[in-house]
Amino acid sequence: MQWQFMPAAALIIGLSIGSMPALADDLTVSFKFDGSSKCSRISPEIKVGNIPAGTVAFKVRLKDLDASWRHGGGTVPHDGSGIIPKGALKSGYNGPCPPEGSHRYVFTVKAVDANDDTLAEGEAEQRFP
Repeated sequence: MQWQFMPAAALIIGLSIGSMPALADDLTVSFKFDGSSKCSRISPEIKVGNIPAGTVAFKVRLKDLDASWRHGGGTVPHDGSGIIPKGALKSGYNGPCPPEGSHRYVFTVKAVDANDDTLAEGEAEQRFP
């Protein structure tokens, strides 16, 4: 007799889960090293899209995928534009500096709220030079 209630319970649970707020999708991130000189401390402009409500800042990191080297980054306030301006990563940022040849670099961007909780994350990869 209990099995008759199982479909109804599954339906109620399914409807409850379906009405829960969904987690934000990943951020879209894009950038270009065009015009950047080797070992520059001036970060490129980074475009961020699909920014969730409640975002107050972006945490940004650059990593060399071919040398497993972290090039730092920083935290930048979100001004509503979806653009992290060129040069915004002031302290702790070291631009791409491959010892020879071309390396792959990835920017990781996290959207954080006023409590410093991550709301969404995204990344973009590009070769330098």
